[in-house]
Amino acid sequence: MLQNQLTAVLLVSFLRSTFSRYLFIFHLHIVALAMCMKVVAFNGSARKDGNTATLLRRVLQVLAAEGFETELVQLAGEQVRGCNACRTCYTTKNKRCVIEDDKVNEYIQKMLEADGVILGSPVYFSMMTPEMKALIDRAGYVARANQDMFKRKVGAAVVAVRRAGAMSTFDVINHFFLISQMIVPGSSYWNIGIGNKKGDVESDEEGIKTMEDLGKNMAWLLKKINRV
Repeated sequence: MLQNQLTAVLLVSFLRSTFSRYLFIFHLHIVALAMCMKVVAFNGSARKDGNTATLLRRVLQVLAAEGFETELVQLAGEQVRGCNACRTCYTTKNKRCVIEDDKVNEYIQKMLEADGVILGSPVYFSMMTPEMKALIDRAGYVARANQDMFKRKVGAAVVAVRRAGAMSTFDVINHFFLISQMIVPGSSYWNIGIGNKKGDVESDEEGIKTMEDLGKNMAWLLKKINRV
């Protein structure tokens, strides 16, 4: 009887040890898979490291904590030309824009290599910045010319605003994601932060929480899509 009890105790101890070991290995596997995924964010503001960058970094911080590789690209100071409607991308189908004297092809490649894309812009006269619009027009056209090459990537819009125009900017960025057949996660509110001077959005508690919730939902969605 005593021997049977001892055997049972040893068996339970062995099973617990084995289960813990496999659970740990499984956890490492999940983390490793997440670290293979990347999210790139583009800040369309003409002001580097302003309110839009602050909001984007809040999203990226959450994603990084979930094991994702992240990158923030700032368009401030860069010459980003608009689409010239030549339709050359429909002829070459090489996943590049014919305009080669700016960094848009570099940005398109970053989008293509990423699993998730975040586009952030402040509001200028009730709409996104011209740099962000140029990026959307050219990246979107190239993507559609190449069999919707952003299809089923995850996309999210982030907007910094002083007062009005946030929803129109938010909507137009999401139109790019939707026509590109991308998947758009929600948050606890629309992805908007209120602020005027640099750093003002830090005082928008609901806006900051919205960014953090967006990061959590984006991480969850990416893991589900990639079966992590």
